[in-house]
Amino acid sequence: MLELSILGFLYEEPLHGYELKERIKGLSGHIRPVSDGALYPAITRLVNGGALEQRTEPGSGAAPRRILSLTDAGRAGLLERLRHPKDVEITDGQRFFTLLAFLRHLPDPAEQAAVLKRRQAFLDAPASFFYRAGEPVRAEQAGDPFRQGMLRIARATTVEEKAWLAEVLDRLGGPAQP
Repeated sequence: MLELSILGFLYEEPLHGYELKERIKGLSGHIRPVSDGALYPAITRLVNGGALEQRTEPGSGAAPRRILSLTDAGRAGLLERLRHPKDVEITDGQRFFTLLAFLRHLPDPAEQAAVLKRRQAFLDAPASFFYRAGEPVRAEQAGDPFRQGMLRIARATTVEEKAWLAEVLDRLGGPAQP
């Protein structure tokens, strides 16, 4: 998801490394902090892979700043990742939020809707954090108030997300699943 975040933010405008890190931190840093030890090797991989360009500009202080921008290959790569996200990017809530942060860059509403329909199908499948005899445990069946809390919060979030998905799919012209 780090590479998706890098590509997504640079799709919007060229940035220097520190500014890029701050934007990524704002998006997901409270859940998954981004370290220099992860960010700068990812940037190097993307530069070496032809997705990013870097140039040096004078800094406001003494040190020059490295400005990063997306290449045509990087733009195409981002759009492809948005069109065809991995299953884990649909099923993991934080990864899906990262995907949502940049889904607007897909120019075709039908492609946006296709991604949202995958999330909708995932949310429609019976699931729980806990199972008993192979069946998902509902909040009312949980044995303690802490698991009940987890399950109630997850259910409320899912209900709201399903409502939002139905609204957006309707606006995009793609019928929501029943």
